Amino acid sequence: MPTEILMPALSPTMEEGTLAKWLVKEGDTVASGDLLAEIETDKATMEFEAVDEGTIGKILIPEGSEGVKVNSPIAVLLEDGESADDIGTTPAAPAAAADEAAPVAPEEAAPAPAAAAATPAPAAPTAADGNRIFASPLARRIAADKGLDLAQLNGSGPRGRIVKADVENAKPQAADAPAAAAPATAAASAAAAAPTGPSADQVARMYEGRTYEEVKLDGMRKTIAARLTEAKQTVPHFYLRRDIQLDALLKFRGELNKQLEGRGVKLSVNDFIIKACALALQAVPDANAVWAGDRVLKMEASDVAVAVAIEGGLFTPVLQNSDTKSLSTLSTEMKDLAKRARDRKLAPHEYQGGSFAISNLGMFGIDNFDAIVNPPHAGILAVGAGVKKPVVGADGELAVATVMSVTMSVDHRVIDGALGAELLNAIKDNLENPMMMLA
Repeated sequence: MPTEILMPALSPTMEEGTLAKWLVKEGDTVASGDLLAEIETDKATMEFEAVDEGTIGKILIPEGSEGVKVNSPIAVLLEDGESADDIGTTPAAPAAAADEAAPVAPEEAAPAPAAAAATPAPAAPTAADGNRIFASPLARRIAADKGLDLAQLNGSGPRGRIVKADVENAKPQAADAPAAAAPATAAASAAAAAPTGPSADQVARMYEGRTYEEVKLDGMRKTIAARLTEAKQTVPHFYLRRDIQLDALLKFRGELNKQLEGRGVKLSVNDFIIKACALALQAVPDANAVWAGDRVLKMEASDVAVAVAIEGGLFTPVLQNSDTKSLSTLSTEMKDLAKRARDRKLAPHEYQGGSFAISNLGMFGIDNFDAIVNPPHAGILAVGAGVKKPVVGADGELAVATVMSVTMSVDHRVIDGALGAELLNAIKDNLENPMMMLA
C-alpha cells in the first residue's frame, strides 16, 4: 500500500523545519539513497535521502513551506503495481491543516469501514547520533506494533537493512516506555510552569503610534532564544574572572608564524586559547565533564566548542580531540569550520557535543563579558581584548603589559568553585607560558 514520507528529524533537537526545495516531482522513480528534498533546519540546509524504493505518487507539502513539524507527512511513495488512485485519503493531512480543521465529536465521526487499509509505515527512524536507520516499510510497521526500537536491531538485509524477519524474531521492548515517559512529562510540566513575558500583542500595544519594522524570527533565532532562556533559568551559573598577560604568547606567536609562512599557516591568539583550554581540561580531568540530567559524564578527550558569529545568530562548531592536535592543525580546522558555519554548511555532528566552549569578543574591542553556559557543557570561557595596562612585576617594579580579561561561566551542578578555579588557573598558566603547550 502507499507509504507516507514524513518530515525527517535531521538533528536530535529538530522539531520543525522548512521544506526548502523538492529535488523530485510526482511520477519520479526513486531508490534508497536518492536525494528527495532540501530541508532547512534551525542551523543548516541539509539534503534528505530516500530510505525506500518506489514512485513519488503525491507531494503533500509544497517547497518553501515553513514550520513543517517533524514526522508530519510531506509526500506519498508508491510501491510496484500501485498508482495514484491507490492513495485515496490514506496519508494524514499536514499538521498545519489539521490544526485549522474543526474538531469532530466522537459520536459524529463516521465509522471506519471493516476493510480499511493497513496502517501506513512509521517514519524512517534515526539513531541517537542522527544517522538514519534503514528498514523496509513492512519492518517499520511490525516494529511499531511490537514496540521495538529499531536502533537496537541488526539488519540482515542488503547494506544492513532491517527486514521483516529481523523484527519478527526480536523481543518487544515496550517495558522501557513508561520510564522514559515520566521525565518527559516532568520536563513538560516544568516548561509550562516557567514564567513568560508579555505576549506579542501586548508588546505591540505598548508601541502604538510609534514607527517600527517587524522582523520575523527564523528557525535559528527561535532556537537560540529557547535554548538560552532555558539555560539561564535551569543552569546554576557562577563566574570566575582572571587577568592573563599575553606578552610572552604574542612574541612566541610571532616567531612561529614566521616559521610557518612557507606552509601558508597563520596562527591566531584564538588558536592558542583553544589549545590552552584543551590541555587544561586534561590537567583537571574532573572538570572535563557534561551534565546528563541525573548523572555527570566525564569525558576522556578534550572536545572544545568555539562560538562563531554568523548573520542572524551563531554556531558553536566543535574541535574534537583538541588536546592531541597541533596548533597548526587546530588553526586549519577552525578556519574551515568557521567558513562552513557562515555558509550554513555544517553537518549536525560538527556543532553538537563538546564539554567546554569559548566565546571570544576581544576582536570586537570588548574588554570583558559574561557568557551563558550552553547545556550540556559544564563551562564557557568569555574572552576579552588584550590591552596595554600598567602591572606590578614580581620584583615590585611597575611595568606595562598586554593584559586579557577572561570570565569563565560554570555550571555548578558539574563543577564546584575550587574545581573551577583550578581549571581557570590551568588555562592561565598555559597562555602565560605558551611553550609548555608544545611539550
